[in-house]
Amino acid sequence: MVRGLFNKLVSRSLSVAGRWQQQQLRRLNIHEYQGAELMSKHGINVPKGVAVGSVEEVRKAIQDVFPNESELVVKSQILAGGRGLGTFKSGLKGGVHIVKADQVEDIAGKMLGQILVTKQTGPQGKVVSKVYLCQKLSLVNEMYFAITLDRKTAGPLIIACRKGGTSIEDLAEKFPDMIIKVPIDVFKGITDEDAAKVVDGLAPKVADRNASIEQVKKLYKLFCECDCTQLEINPIAETADNQLVAADAKLNFDDNAAFRQKEIFTYRDPTQEDPREVAAAKADLNYIGLDGDIGCMVNGAGLAMATMDIIKLHGGTPANFLDVGGNASEGQVVEAFKILTSDDKVKAIMVNIFGGIMKCDVIASGIVNAAKQVQLKVPVIVRLEGTNVDQGKRILKESGLPLITAEDLDDAAEKAVKAAYK
Repeated sequence: MVRGLFNKLVSRSLSVAGRWQQQQLRRLNIHEYQGAELMSKHGINVPKGVAVGSVEEVRKAIQDVFPNESELVVKSQILAGGRGLGTFKSGLKGGVHIVKADQVEDIAGKMLGQILVTKQTGPQGKVVSKVYLCQKLSLVNEMYFAITLDRKTAGPLIIACRKGGTSIEDLAEKFPDMIIKVPIDVFKGITDEDAAKVVDGLAPKVADRNASIEQVKKLYKLFCECDCTQLEINPIAETADNQLVAADAKLNFDDNAAFRQKEIFTYRDPTQEDPREVAAAKADLNYIGLDGDIGCMVNGAGLAMATMDIIKLHGGTPANFLDVGGNASEGQVVEAFKILTSDDKVKAIMVNIFGGIMKCDVIASGIVNAAKQVQLKVPVIVRLEGTNVDQGKRILKESGLPLITAEDLDDAAEKAVKAAYK
């Protein structure tokens, strides 16, 4: 099922030199089965389900959990939306299937260990390590529900639509009036009136209105208590027995809340994340992988953005955002270089340091040591300015390494692009 309306409303993709590139956001993202488990703990109606990681576990789950079910829903678990309309590299169409109970083992076996490509994964796709087996509900109506953080109102914003399911983005674009937004006062919390507005926007056909209002309030409570940055259900549905049920679950959490959400943060699945970003997080570096071919190492987020811009201005494409911070150690600089050189697409590396708190000689020593450790195979362009700049330049010069120095930012970007595309 498509999970992209939230991103359509509050986020956008980056396009680098006309190529697909997904915007990376620094937040914990968990699998659907984990989100459903969390919702169930907070009193939210979810289908009965179990996650499995092997054909043997599939067989056991059918016997133990679903002995009387004639049909089941088999959902591939990856940290990306658009699974229902995705395609496996093996050729199997669709990452979500409703099948007879005796066919579950076969279809799950064709999903596990395979790479699923959706419009949110990019062409490389993501590997399916688990599938989620769910009870097939008799749904009479599908709607859309989400809670996010809204900068304009400086608080949580509930988004609802009386139509949900696949292609929700297209519907939102063609019929924007169908989307209702209810801002919540973060100090007062959600009121019965707020929840009623949301339910009216969902326009349930058979579900009890008061019970639906209570479900909305429980969803908001989960959002706040668990430090969510996003809670999206597509679809939130009505069943034949008049219940409002979260038939899908996508939750993201604020990384800054890891200290008080320890259990939730054990759900992190690093196998679904960019390995470069996982390595950077371990080294306490601010890194976001992109799809370009000029690696960047900069101190300060603003300078890093300016560096990426000037690379683009000179006709190049940045391979990453990397802010080593204002107090990086020599060891962190070495780790940063290891991450940059681990990217096969990188054809040149541009180092842009303005030494304020960060000292140029520390960066220079880190560059020299990193170059010796990782055996650099691509040109490295270095621009240093600020605290201890003379010592830094001397360290680079005396290293005997083939480093390309630059006088200013413009000169560095020009040399980086030239070195990458020569």
